[in-house]
Amino acid sequence: MKAVGLYKYLPIDAPDSLVDVEIEKPNPQSQELLVEVRAIAVNPVDTKMRAPQDKVEENPRILGWDAAGVVAAVGPDVTLFKVGDEVFYAGSFVQPGCNSEFHIVDERIVGNKPKSLDFAQAAAMPLTSITAWESMFDRLGIPEGDEETGKELLIIGGAGGVGSMATQFAKKLTNLSITVTASRPESKKWCKDLGVDHIINHYLDISEQVQEIGIDGYDYILCFNDTDEHWLSMAAVIKPQGKICSIVETAGNVDLGALKSKSATFAWEFMFTRSMYETEDMIEQHKLLNRVAELVDAGTINTTSNKVLEPINAANLKSAHAEIEGRHTVGKIVLQGWG
Repeated sequence: MKAVGLYKYLPIDAPDSLVDVEIEKPNPQSQELLVEVRAIAVNPVDTKMRAPQDKVEENPRILGWDAAGVVAAVGPDVTLFKVGDEVFYAGSFVQPGCNSEFHIVDERIVGNKPKSLDFAQAAAMPLTSITAWESMFDRLGIPEGDEETGKELLIIGGAGGVGSMATQFAKKLTNLSITVTASRPESKKWCKDLGVDHIINHYLDISEQVQEIGIDGYDYILCFNDTDEHWLSMAAVIKPQGKICSIVETAGNVDLGALKSKSATFAWEFMFTRSMYETEDMIEQHKLLNRVAELVDAGTINTTSNKVLEPINAANLKSAHAEIEGRHTVGKIVLQGWG
């Protein structure tokens, strides 16, 4: 079957950074599904896993952690899906990725594709939806509904894939006042169209801008952009007993002491934790994706697909990787169809 992979970890402009390959079609075991992949999306994790290092793979490594497709076969212990079901999912960090015509995935981290979306639109949503949802509702414990009326949420990196989903969840499922960061005209417009209350620039002094818009601090902060760079700003604008969650790993040590006087909480979110460790609540991601599909089909939230490339091949994946590494994407880049 067709796939896109790598043998060497190279800069994206190197000819062999990503290559078209042929690999063996796998067979599902236990609770696994074999999915015929119709569309994939690209995330920063893809570029991080491809980043240059002194290592050569004997067999091609397949990346990719966002897919939508059709169940082609099921393992003997599968109970949630049947052949022919349309699905979407992000997959597992410790298994081969989805940049292949057929892909193996555990049913417990797969959802039913939104009926109102095509495969490309659906492929844009799983990883960012899971990350945003777990960050807000699991890590920070933000309740749905009107309970948090009058409280403030800051999203650093509002126009990216995760920020776009977090904004929609906050806008539609809570009554928080939402501030996001965005710097360029197109990203500001994207955030404004999502209905945010305030937009500030993460390249300028965050504390000063927060004071200028008349906010005395944030009850919750979601950091989807450079934890190191924004650490002290977050410590400055978090309210006493507030909560911060980040998805971006730090390059070095950060000053946790900066949060002490405020008794502020800091939490990490890594959406692959459940699948990586096969936690007892691993099936929560199946439930979560089904909830997202219901919200989409009800018209409550929208796909964040903003660019679709066709077909799925090394050349188009390299283009997507390069754009993401430039850190100027708005929404999600999706690839569809195997040419």
